[in-house]
Amino acid sequence: MDFTLWDIVRNLLTGLQWTLALSLVAFIGGGVIGLLVMTMRISDTSAVRTLARCYIELFQGTPLLMQLFLVFFGVALMGLDISPWLAAALALTLFTSAYLAEIWRGCVESISNGQWEASASLALTPFEQLRYVILPQALRIAVAPTVGFSVQVVKGTAVTSIIGFTELTKTGGMLANATFQPFMVYGFVALGYFLLCYPLSLSARYLERRLHASA
Repeated sequence: MDFTLWDIVRNLLTGLQWTLALSLVAFIGGGVIGLLVMTMRISDTSAVRTLARCYIELFQGTPLLMQLFLVFFGVALMGLDISPWLAAALALTLFTSAYLAEIWRGCVESISNGQWEASASLALTPFEQLRYVILPQALRIAVAPTVGFSVQVVKGTAVTSIIGFTELTKTGGMLANATFQPFMVYGFVALGYFLLCYPLSLSARYLERRLHASA
């Protein structure tokens, strides 16, 4: 089958859409779980803090590729059928949540103890202190590193091609094999990642400068 330039670009755009979809799912899901893990990480209960720390160290201390294999093949060993899309989304979500939890923990702990003490004097519960006093202040600090980490999430989606998820890298590999033009195809693949990641990098730098200037 002969591929025109438009055929190659059209197929790569489809792969790019799946890369973007996976990145959004992983980032949103990772954000929800990461917020929960972060809350556990700063808990007053030692056992809860230890559990959160073990979770973070597990996903930060092992390669994303191994996590993908464990999810994809581990679920299959339990007798359950899991698609590459679901396995990729689950593994990348857990991976993202561990990093976001640690990023946000650092932002929360950068808020002075005086803010906790002042809010406690208003008879607020620990949850109310976190929600109404601490998190709004930590949000300003967290925006830039959170946006910056989103670049790593986008690039991390490339690893999911190993388990057969047809995102941008997987699509590029199949097209390179079919067209015998790997340099051109992977050049377009690199361009696709650049178009996704570069605006995020610029946004992170802009937000960092702006929030630092207004601090």
